[in-house]
Parts: sequence; C-alpha cells; structure tokens
Amino acid sequence: MGVLNISPESFYPGSFVPISAVHEAADKMTAAGAEILDIGARSTAPNSQPIPVSEEVERIRECLRQLNGEDYVVSIDTMYPEVLNAALHFDVSLANDISGLMNPELGHVIADAGIPAVIMATRKSPGDATSMQETHEAIRLILSRASSLGIEDIILDPGIGKWVPTRTAEDDWELCKKFETIQQYGHPILAAVSRKSFIGEATGQSPTGRLAGTLAITSLLIEKGAAVIRAHDIPETMDLIKTVMHMRDTA
Repeated sequence: MGVLNISPESFYPGSFVPISAVHEAADKMTAAGAEILDIGARSTAPNSQPIPVSEEVERIRECLRQLNGEDYVVSIDTMYPEVLNAALHFDVSLANDISGLMNPELGHVIADAGIPAVIMATRKSPGDATSMQETHEAIRLILSRASSLGIEDIILDPGIGKWVPTRTAEDDWELCKKFETIQQYGHPILAAVSRKSFIGEATGQSPTGRLAGTLAITSLLIEKGAAVIRAHDIPETMDLIKTVMHMRDTA
C-alpha cells in the first residue's frame, strides 16, 4: 500500500505530491510494485494544521480526476463521510478509517458501498489505545462496531504511531514486539510504521532519515503476521518484501 499524500501539512514533507504530479507519482508507485494507492488529503499527525472538511473533499476530487479512467486500486484515507461520498463518484476500492468507525455515518457509507475497510484500533479518538492490552480492547470494540454496521471485509490497523500526547515510543515498541497476537482476530493486519516518530527516537533521525529504521521494523512485522505494508518508499519496501519472501521459500 503506497502512501499517495496530497496534504502539504504532512509530517514528512518529502512525501507530499502536488495535484499536478499525482498521475506521474501514481504511475511510478505502481510500476515499483505498489498494489494499492492510499490517498490522503489531510495530515493526521499530532499538532498538524487542521483544514476544513470541504477542503479535504476538494483535494480528493481533484486528485481522483487526475487518476480517473486508469487501472489503479485506490484507498481513501479519511475520517469523514463527506469525503468518502465524494470519492465514491470515482473508482475507489477501499476505505481507510483511522477513527475506528467512531462515526457511524462513515460506517454506513462504507457498508453501502460494499468496499473493504482498513480500520484502526480506536476507542474514542485515533490512537488513544496506548498499551497492548488497550489495543486489544480497542480492536474488539471496532470489530463490534463493524459487525453492527454490516462491514465484514476488514483489515486491522493496530495504530502504531504517536497519535495522542499520552502515547510514548515504548507503547509503539510494545505493539511491534507483540504484533503477532493480533492474528487471533482472523483478519489481515496492516503494518503502518513508515518513518514514524518511535523510529526517530531510537535512531536520532528526522523523518527524512528514517528509511533504514522503517525497513528494519517492517521486516520484523512481516514475520509477525503483517499482510499489508503501508509505505512511503515503494522500491525499497518491495525489495525488502521480496527478500523476506525468498528467505521463507528457501528455508
């Protein structure tokens, strides 16, 4: 899953793609091996500059107009039903909801569209489950919400990352170390660790310098059951995946 970031407010400025370059970026990402393009028009990093929902809608529309008619598998990263509704006028294959279906209206849009959903472990706000125990509680909660809405095709996102001020790097390391326990729910698991702050705290690197750390953690999470990798750096991540798969095949 390649990150197609159309939000200039992003925590990692190197990932921002202006609308005029979206088609070129999408082509490069898919040619490098990305199977899904996860399009986000709003930064959800802590302390990021908020934008109106109407602006997020317009950014998504402009982006999808550029990609319209092409054979891409597109995921829409949003918490807002208005944004997903606008996107569904185009060819959209997945929804990515970091709010864990907190908004039932968004859940109804997903269910009515009949598309799969990436759902993040969330109790009341994105990333508010800090410990592994709280993450499991949040997963059971979001699965209950999904069931009540009739959403069955789910990819679980345990929510690694500093989403709330009370979350620490140690919380993220605990999720990584115990990642395999999430397999008990019987759904594919998303690993979304690309260039995140807990890697920076370990390596002393800014987002620009966190690729090596990202790849190291990603390789471990694949071994612990990750089925979908959300990445900024497609060629390097694909090389990593091929290497891990080759090790498995030749073991």
